Amino acid sequence: MTVAYTIGQSLYLNITNRCTNNCVFCIRRTKEGVGYDLWLSREPNLQELLEAVGDPGRYKEVVFCGYGEPLIRLELVIAAAAEFKKLGAKQIRINTNGQANIIHQRNVVPELAGLVDVISISLNAQNAGAYAELSQPVKYSPEEAYSAVLEFARQCKKYIPRVVLSVVNWPGVDIEACRKIAEELEVEFRVREFYGNG
Repeated sequence: MTVAYTIGQSLYLNITNRCTNNCVFCIRRTKEGVGYDLWLSREPNLQELLEAVGDPGRYKEVVFCGYGEPLIRLELVIAAAAEFKKLGAKQIRINTNGQANIIHQRNVVPELAGLVDVISISLNAQNAGAYAELSQPVKYSPEEAYSAVLEFARQCKKYIPRVVLSVVNWPGVDIEACRKIAEELEVEFRVREFYGNG
């Protein structure tokens, strides 16, 4: 069971396979994945996560990003990030679909303040219609989910030093329209290339 895996100088943490989206370009749909088998037989607890990481200071950053949405397990992320900070982690990043506040039915962002240095939010599309096609939310309506992503980004801007909105270079994604959304929110923008077999 792969709980921690490295890419370059970053350590990635795979803490759940659950997700509230079923994105058409998700790496879990591909044969290649990221070079590791990230399908979990069960979800790791805090102690298992700490043991898998060891000394977080060895890495450029520790990233919560696996085959699922890490903020579904908000309490674990907060507890683990606090421990990693104590142990000398240089930077903590979360890669998220931006739906944490509707998942937990409250604004969870203040709980991440002081623990998370960078948050990368998958905007994925320029409007709710395109989001429906590309992200395929499984629990919320596309309008509700997309609106929640934008509001989550606004909240993150208040509490987290670096906020990045990302999109995948994929048919149907209006990259310039998405870039404009990021500019309006005054956050960073990143275009990710698709490396799977789709």
